[in-house]
Amino acid sequence: MSHYRLGVDVGGTFTDVVLADAATGELVTDKVPSDAEQPARAVLAAVRGVLARTGVAPAEVEYFSHGQTFALNTVLQRTGACVGLLVTRGFPDLLAIGRLRLDDPIDLFTAERTPLAADVREIGERVTAGGTVVRALDPDEVRRAVRELVAGGVEAVAVTFLHSHLYPAHERQAAEAIAAEFPDLPVACSARLWPEEKEYERATVAVLAAHVGAALGAYLDQLSAELRLLGLACPLYITKSNGGVAAIEAPLAAVETLLSGPASGVAGTIRLAGAAGVDRLVTMDMGGTSVDCAIVDGAVPYSTESLIGEFPLIIPSVEVTSIGAGGGSIIRVDQAGVLKVGPRSAGAHPGPACYGRGGSEPTLTDAYVVCGYLDPADFAGGTVRLDPDAARRALEPVSVQLGLSLEETAEAAVSVATAMMHAQLVPLCARRGVDPAELVLVAYGGAGPVQAALLARALNMAEVLIPASPGTLCAYGSLATELRVDLVAPVAGRLTDEVLASTWDDLAAQARAWYATQDHALHPDARLTRWADVQLDGQSFTLPVVLADGVPATVAALRDAFAADYRRAYAVDPGDAGIDVRTLRITLAAATDLPQAVWRAEESADTRPHLVVENGRVVKGQLHRRPGLAVGSEIRGPAVVSAPDTTVFVPSGFVGRVDGFGNLRLRGGADA
Repeated sequence: MSHYRLGVDVGGTFTDVVLADAATGELVTDKVPSDAEQPARAVLAAVRGVLARTGVAPAEVEYFSHGQTFALNTVLQRTGACVGLLVTRGFPDLLAIGRLRLDDPIDLFTAERTPLAADVREIGERVTAGGTVVRALDPDEVRRAVRELVAGGVEAVAVTFLHSHLYPAHERQAAEAIAAEFPDLPVACSARLWPEEKEYERATVAVLAAHVGAALGAYLDQLSAELRLLGLACPLYITKSNGGVAAIEAPLAAVETLLSGPASGVAGTIRLAGAAGVDRLVTMDMGGTSVDCAIVDGAVPYSTESLIGEFPLIIPSVEVTSIGAGGGSIIRVDQAGVLKVGPRSAGAHPGPACYGRGGSEPTLTDAYVVCGYLDPADFAGGTVRLDPDAARRALEPVSVQLGLSLEETAEAAVSVATAMMHAQLVPLCARRGVDPAELVLVAYGGAGPVQAALLARALNMAEVLIPASPGTLCAYGSLATELRVDLVAPVAGRLTDEVLASTWDDLAAQARAWYATQDHALHPDARLTRWADVQLDGQSFTLPVVLADGVPATVAALRDAFAADYRRAYAVDPGDAGIDVRTLRITLAAATDLPQAVWRAEESADTRPHLVVENGRVVKGQLHRRPGLAVGSEIRGPAVVSAPDTTVFVPSGFVGRVDGFGNLRLRGGADA
């Protein structure tokens, strides 16, 4: 019997599905409209559709994994459970103050932070930083406080007590007291979720988990039940913010999945680019609203300083930076007469004017149409018929304000979008210590391949790689991710060799226990990585330090590894200064194997003349259909390459070639 793997990405507009042959890696892809009210319904429709189209029986599917933005959108729109927060007496404004009461204290018009917790109750317990219990927890006081919260409409409770990352007993006692009287009330304890110092960030993790936990749990329960009824008996996974996957049907903290979708895209990009021999790259996921970028310098980039809207997330996640310029971004002229693109978007409805759905404001997609970068007759595989006249009408008021022709206005808007991405990526590369000219730009999403070569030229990047199916790369990425868990333990007092070794051993045991709860038959080889957050004595910012495999777990070895990382980061030798180890971490990761399919052209090549705008003038180019491009096919700019899931624009000075995996490799300048 043949074996297949199903990957799904649930986005705000579309739910993408990828069916991969486990033996050959060959892919069949599809898109269905997302269902904001019942996201599981769209997933089931996508799965049923691709199985029916290919004739694959549910019993032949050996693996199902999916990424989603459901939890993220729940937080951004604040549509989850009404959360009450229990804190140590004296700290009721923990969330309101944060690190600073105002995000920008010198901006007289900045808005005050609006905490996600609807109500806060103070509990008269207190443990010192050294572990001395000054005031024991009173379970009756906890129950009275929760009664008041529930009476006020609270649907979930978060608990964050002072110093609980080191001494979590009071949080556990509070959870037990709540469960005794309210057994069905969701309770999120900060120390259980992520026992790291920083009360504000730890409290935020607990509140986020309480806010989305019930909704995500109900969604996953419904999804897994429906997939089982459909006949899928295989393991069911969900991608996590850390670029890994976990079993849907095993215990899962909802807060771990907030950046599920973008993390899947980065994971898929690394897998595809790695097969093509590229390991230093910039990902460019450009959709309708924003561009999500990650810098990959040989490994997945991780961060413990991500932002979910205005909320900090200290749980390790794939480091992705968002830029507010997508295909639906509105083009306008501000009061100073300056051309602007975004951040406001036309969204999916009504969408760009050229979609013919009632939109009248000009968008970046309308500019693409006027510039000839899209083929109106073959957009989205012919399922969406673009209206060039509507795009021109929408841009006309802007061209009048600027005193430019329509073509010059459209090209100027595209240039503004390129400049916005350039302005974000240059300092991002500088912070990572990499030169963009040494990296390959990997573009995906609906609009990324249109804009990619223009951005690469601005950044002096020599190559652009467009995957074979860029519009469904996040769905593919959910199949390429590892089984992964991150665990952390705080360090209290002086660190000795014995404490270092025993703490890492304890975390490793917890990681292996988690691995045992997962269906890991397709992730057989688990590896452990030892981390530590280290700073110099008296400093306030840590560096993540990895102790390599085979190196003894000693303070001296950790100091040597920190010194090497410190020199690389700051170009300064720390000398004999003492080190301060704040936290210890363990990562368990187990990769899954999925071959990379060989590209086969699906139809005969079809090349036609096509007009595009370059330097304000209409010039002659060529139009190609990507399914007809065989391995080794060469495309010289200016050219447009249409595909069912996206369109690629190849400017003058660029040459594109199709490699053995179906990637379109564009090179510009002297390298062309």
